Amino acid sequence: MGSGREEGLLRQLSQLDHDAELLEDSDATRPLAAPLEEKLLEGEKQSPSAGQGPFFYIGGTNGASIISAYCRSKGWHRTQDSRQEDYKLKWCEVKSRDTYCSFREGEQLLYQLPNNKLLTTKIGLLSALREYSRVMNKINKTSLSTQDKSGKDTAQTHEEIPWASPGCLQPQKILRMEEFFPETYRLDIRDEREAFFALFDETQTWICKPTASNQGKGIFLLRNQEEVTALQAKTQSIEDDPVYRKMPFRVPQARIVQRYIGNPLLLDGKKFDVRSYLLIACAMPYMVFFGHGYARLTLGLYNLHSNDLSGHLTNQFMQKKSPLYVLLKEDTVWSMEHLNRYINDKFRKTKGLPRDWVFTTFTKRMQQIMAHCFLAVKSKLECKLGYFDLIGCDFLIDENFKVWLLEMNSNPALHTNCEVLKEVIPGVVVETLDLALETFQKSLRNEKMLPLLSQRRFVLLHNGETDLWPRLGGSRLACRPPPAPSGPRPACETSPSAPQPPSRAPDRPGARRPAPPRGPGGGRPSSAQPRPRPPQEAEGRAPGPTGPPFDLWDTEAPGAGRPLAGGGAPARRPYPGSAEDEREDEREGRKAAGPRGS
Repeated sequence: MGSGREEGLLRQLSQLDHDAELLEDSDATRPLAAPLEEKLLEGEKQSPSAGQGPFFYIGGTNGASIISAYCRSKGWHRTQDSRQEDYKLKWCEVKSRDTYCSFREGEQLLYQLPNNKLLTTKIGLLSALREYSRVMNKINKTSLSTQDKSGKDTAQTHEEIPWASPGCLQPQKILRMEEFFPETYRLDIRDEREAFFALFDETQTWICKPTASNQGKGIFLLRNQEEVTALQAKTQSIEDDPVYRKMPFRVPQARIVQRYIGNPLLLDGKKFDVRSYLLIACAMPYMVFFGHGYARLTLGLYNLHSNDLSGHLTNQFMQKKSPLYVLLKEDTVWSMEHLNRYINDKFRKTKGLPRDWVFTTFTKRMQQIMAHCFLAVKSKLECKLGYFDLIGCDFLIDENFKVWLLEMNSNPALHTNCEVLKEVIPGVVVETLDLALETFQKSLRNEKMLPLLSQRRFVLLHNGETDLWPRLGGSRLACRPPPAPSGPRPACETSPSAPQPPSRAPDRPGARRPAPPRGPGGGRPSSAQPRPRPPQEAEGRAPGPTGPPFDLWDTEAPGAGRPLAGGGAPARRPYPGSAEDEREDEREGRKAAGPRGS
């Protein structure tokens, strides 16, 4: 056992020593690229000479070697100029307003949706879930009232509708927020702050978190009245500060307090959580996936009353603070297969769990929660063809095997500093890029999305082809045609009661038609935009490309290089949050996130 671990350490050191060579040696890194991607880009041109493009840009070090290897395997060239605008792929840790302003929709791929903070900040996620809960409650009450008047049976409510299979979110179980999200209060809103201070008692432990931080920074526990009183005095003194009062945009105290789950399920006495992934591979139409990750464990045994945060927070940044980390870091990350075996052996009989609980009940619950969160923000996310995002979702299982969503993280850690991460992370990154490329290509060509040749381990949660979305080259919002009869279909699509979308989406009454794009001189473009393929034509062909494959970046590809009608996505209404939310948005727009370590 010892020799095996020593060999693993030597391999890691060797890899670190050759990182720079890996970034430059395309032959050495080519095996990381997925063979299916090569099939998709079978018609790609020969690699141009150095400095001739296509170009890709990576901002930061998080996952940089994997991303660079993937791009170089296709003959792309890395640019170090963050201001270069003729890139084909841009992957940055820190979002920049200039990047989104210069983004060429339908021509480029850009990592991170511009307002993904609706999901990936504590206050953003909390606000979205609360609003979605209010909306669904109103819909439910209206539905029940209508049923009462019609005399129909009202026994089945939205909460009792069984959840549909992944890939079809309607109908589905509408989760209650309190079923999966711990009780939470905002400290930047006076009423919520005072409500928390009034209800606190020392029989419960609470955890205080900054809204947009990571790596466990700024987190502390609240266990007694003295700590709460100190927090109350501090928040009040800041609010009463005359300098703060004179500020045109008062910087909110961007923190939340959340009920701490003090009875977590333990693995050999250690606390753990599970990192999974929500992938938005395409934003027009939405193609959303679930991906398995890994389990993260603390180094020390769990003690609710301990003041050592490394026993409460499982991320690698916190565990690295222990002097034992170098020797025991392999024990801090388990594969999902390892976790499944452990729960089968330790809890299956004693807790009456189904076999492979991790890959059945637990996985389905994570997918339900992710789908719920995506639907909560779906209408507010800024979507353009070429945007894609990978979001890290952290789940905790308590001793009663109840699943809790702790948080969602933008730009999740993609480091490979232990053996399990070396097995998991490259596959996640490569499939993310594969799916982003294939869905981009199919959307550009106005093809049906399914089947996806590059889909391997990710599971489809939402296929937005029947959603209203701005069609490339079109002048109105339109629906995608329904999937062809051949190929795999979500279970809900085969249900006789499931409504079938029309073959062609009619114009919406009163819908505003966006203006056509203008040419360089300010006039009309010299060539007319091609009309999108009629749904009847799409229905009649087999899944997949019907013509010879073409390079995603080939200027001769159908629709490539042409601006969208109206210059992009339709205008969206402002995020319907409170004034504090808007000030929060303004402040975050001026902040730069630090390197990832969670």
